[in-house]
Amino acid sequence: MKKDTHNFIQKYKGMGAFGLNRETDEETIMFYLQKFSEDSFLKSLLPRLSDLELEEIYGFINDKLRNHLLEDEYHSLFLKDR
Repeated sequence: MKKDTHNFIQKYKGMGAFGLNRETDEETIMFYLQKFSEDSFLKSLLPRLSDLELEEIYGFINDKLRNHLLEDEYHSLFLKDR
């Protein structure tokens, strides 16, 4: 069974702008994150980042996960190991 999906980006027809309203902001973040997580993009970007930048990205993501997900949600929604 395939665990990871990026279906939103395939169908998104929105404007991709930030600051207009909450719905558009959420759609724009989802668009950016799905584009950001593409293997070919990350293979190009990651070697260009400093150790500090890598640490900052890792820390930011972990802080958001820790602050907004329960342990079970972290495993079932993010890690998909349950």
